[in-house]
Amino acid sequence: MSTTTRPAWLTAAPILFVSLWSGGFTAIKLCLPYVEPLTLQVLRYAVVVALLGPLWLILRPARPSRATLLHLVRMGLLVQFAYFASMNLAMSHGMGAGTIALLIGLQPVIVALLAPSVIGDPPVGRRGWIGLLLGMAGAGLVIVSGSGLAASGWVGLFFATTALAVMTAGALLERKAAKGTKTDLVTANLVMCAVALVATLPLAAGLETMRVELAPQFFVGLAYLVFVNSLISLSLLFAMLRHGEAARASSVFFLVPPLAGLIAWAVLGDVMSPLAIAGTAVAAFGVALVVWKR
Repeated sequence: MSTTTRPAWLTAAPILFVSLWSGGFTAIKLCLPYVEPLTLQVLRYAVVVALLGPLWLILRPARPSRATLLHLVRMGLLVQFAYFASMNLAMSHGMGAGTIALLIGLQPVIVALLAPSVIGDPPVGRRGWIGLLLGMAGAGLVIVSGSGLAASGWVGLFFATTALAVMTAGALLERKAAKGTKTDLVTANLVMCAVALVATLPLAAGLETMRVELAPQFFVGLAYLVFVNSLISLSLLFAMLRHGEAARASSVFFLVPPLAGLIAWAVLGDVMSPLAIAGTAVAAFGVALVVWKR
């Protein structure tokens, strides 16, 4: 582990990461009226690869080992491809940005409960189970309230649950397989996004028309997904991992659902009922109970 001085800005990195990540839900929703969900994913990763490819050739970082490369390919398929495809499909089938953020926000709780048996982490005990129950109860209140669910919302709910399962598996795989590994940021992002692009392209070509309506909102949403979510947010995450700050990012992860809901309200005009707001608060408290270290 490097002994370099810890940058002062890392103090604000966890809350900055969570805030930027929360806006991604609204960015996807902003794009979907103008492009199909898998086509959006193809465009997103095509732009990222087009930006990172020349940068990698200029910087010429050390090539990863075979084991590290295989791990990046797995993570690209699991997280960048399967997770974001499920999330795009969930929103295209009626899930609101705040609602899906609430469901995905349960991931740290599930990881904390599964980690002892999967990777040998200390058990979270009674507090973990209470947090999980509160999180599920809060999510149930939001779903029952109807906020963020259109007529086809139950199909969206299936894809949202799939996204949660995939992200949980990805988090456990990363913690189990990447201990002690050190990968160049540009190489890691380039490999994972290239893998996701190759996996998504044939599905989009076979299942969708791949037509895009060139509206200003589409460009704003796509730019956010490329530069803020895929580049800046992941760079922050890698920086925190390098300096041992990733745990502090988890400690504020309970802020994702309310932040995502607030951004969706400000940008999209999404309105959540009082029951949905109460459910979000209950779920956020449940996640905070597990991940917020004393």
